Amino acid sequence: MLKIENISKSFGGFTAVKNASVSVEAGSIHGIIGENGAGKTTIIKCASGIYKPDSGQVLVNDMPVYDNPQAKSLIGYVADSNAYFGMYTVKQMVRFYKGIYKTFDEKRFNELNEVFALEPKKRISQLSKGMQMRLALMLNMSIHPKVLILDEPTSGLDAIAKNAFNEMLIDMVDEEGTAVFISSHHLSELERLCDAVSLIRNGHIYWQSGLDDIKSSVKKIQAVLKKETDFKGIDGILNVERVGSIYRIIVSDYSTETQKQLEAMGASIVEEIGMSLEEIFIYTTKAQEHRQV
Repeated sequence: MLKIENISKSFGGFTAVKNASVSVEAGSIHGIIGENGAGKTTIIKCASGIYKPDSGQVLVNDMPVYDNPQAKSLIGYVADSNAYFGMYTVKQMVRFYKGIYKTFDEKRFNELNEVFALEPKKRISQLSKGMQMRLALMLNMSIHPKVLILDEPTSGLDAIAKNAFNEMLIDMVDEEGTAVFISSHHLSELERLCDAVSLIRNGHIYWQSGLDDIKSSVKKIQAVLKKETDFKGIDGILNVERVGSIYRIIVSDYSTETQKQLEAMGASIVEEIGMSLEEIFIYTTKAQEHRQV
């Protein structure tokens, strides 16, 4: 549905994105995760057709997105800061979207607004950041997009609104087969929502897989060893912490072979400890930092 193929984008002498590729299938949610300045928003703006990549291409339904109204008509895009007409009311923005998108569904907008509760006669300039984000989400979900691109969509939303949005998004993906490409600093939310993730640092996507796959690959292992050990010979060690005879080891490609290697080193107990997506991101990012030093 959405294909980002080997795109690069530079601004002046700074390369923001380097040969990035992401594929988001219909009926799935793909998250992109990275530090501030890693290149997430640049990729998202290329995906939505705002930026033209210097190389590579972005396709929706096999149509190039940049400067292509037909492809863009299939995309809903919510930025982290939405610049709407300040003097327009909520009702006028609905009318504006109806004029642009043939698929705009005012009934759906009204149903969403039963949850988000915006006053139709209120001007955009009178709305808080969180209210403007609610409006952007409702407008773009109401066009029944084939692809929905979201850049920090829960920024400014309170806890109740976040939970309501997450449930609406899951329902939309399940019922309409929407392909969703989303960035967020709230990794616990992405962990709940996403089928797949891409991890990005310095414009380079260094890890990409299904969420279940990455969580089964990157493991925190607790091992008990009586003597000090440097764990040389074990591939994929991301971090080691020691408290007495107990070692906590983060491994990027854990397998039964890794367990056998630890036992051969004298480990009397080897057990897995669950890791969150946030922990995985922290340790893999640190490993990337060390490789680039």
